[in-house]
Amino acid sequence: MKLIIGLGNPGQGYSKSRHNIGFMCLKHFAHEHSINFDKKQADARTGRGTVEGTEVVLAKPQTYMNLSGQSVNRLMHKFKLKPSDIIVIHDDMDLPLGKVRIRAGGSSGGHKGIDSIIRDIGTRDFVRIKVGIGRPEKDTDDNYYDDDIVDFVLNSFSPEEKKLIEPSIEKVSDAILCLLTEEVETAMNKFN
Repeated sequence: MKLIIGLGNPGQGYSKSRHNIGFMCLKHFAHEHSINFDKKQADARTGRGTVEGTEVVLAKPQTYMNLSGQSVNRLMHKFKLKPSDIIVIHDDMDLPLGKVRIRAGGSSGGHKGIDSIIRDIGTRDFVRIKVGIGRPEKDTDDNYYDDDIVDFVLNSFSPEEKKLIEPSIEKVSDAILCLLTEEVETAMNKFN
């Protein structure tokens, strides 16, 4: 069994924000494989199914981004899974808009949701699918401010950005399928 987590914030007000690209990608994957998010468990909306012969649990934590690890930890224990059975989809400001990258382990790169998961499950050893959302423009002194970053990730993609991000959502589905059927290193070679 694999636990596939899309990161984001619950609520209609956040549904189209850059920070919710994990939710968007997981929703697309679920739709492609006729999996419904029909349960609420461990502070997450979940759906179960079988994809390419592998049983999967898809989950969208409802704890808000910075506390995602609480839900992931509870789901991991509920289904008796190891960290290596987890795939997390999340936004990444260090990647160009629309770029998809698979990573096995490593630091959070400053992503608060990934920080929370690492802290709550006690390891960095889980697979991530990162989706580039770009960065906000710098101010006249070539700096970012915390408020600029927060506003940027919590705002929606512009119409021009949507044209670049929509193919990425499909690419993430392909990356998940690859991770379900091949070794992580093979998937990384194909998608990075």
